[in-house]
Amino acid sequence: MIVENAGYQDADELTCMRLAYLKEDYGTLQKKDEETIRELLPGYFRKHLNQDLFGYVVRDNEEIVSCALLLVTQKPMSPAFINGKTGTVLNVYTKPEHRHKGYAKAVMEYLMSEASKMNLSVVELKATDAGYPLYKAIGFEDDRSGYHLMKWKNN
Repeated sequence: MIVENAGYQDADELTCMRLAYLKEDYGTLQKKDEETIRELLPGYFRKHLNQDLFGYVVRDNEEIVSCALLLVTQKPMSPAFINGKTGTVLNVYTKPEHRHKGYAKAVMEYLMSEASKMNLSVVELKATDAGYPLYKAIGFEDDRSGYHLMKWKNN
């Protein structure tokens, strides 16, 4: 199994992987939302890949069968992220027919190795129940910061 960095040429395939992930995560997508994502996401990937968004993939022949994204940001320093460089893991996804082969673990271990090379202070993610044991096994810990995760959504 080879894990490697995704490139600009992978934008369309990463878009398909993102949509498959979102459909599993949300159960269904509104047709308008899916169309918007399908239209805009390839351009987003082409603009951000290997700049502030890093994609890691496992291929079976030439097809991407598993992936993970790492969004890197620079924040004002604090004891929680001493150099200000942080990462957020997004879209850890393996196609259903390729699951239980260790691909998600391999792609996450590669991602964490790359995060270490980037000298990120902290890497965060939101885990599903299915992914939680994997993330615990590779060193992620439950956040006990005392803060509440909150969101504002622009309607």
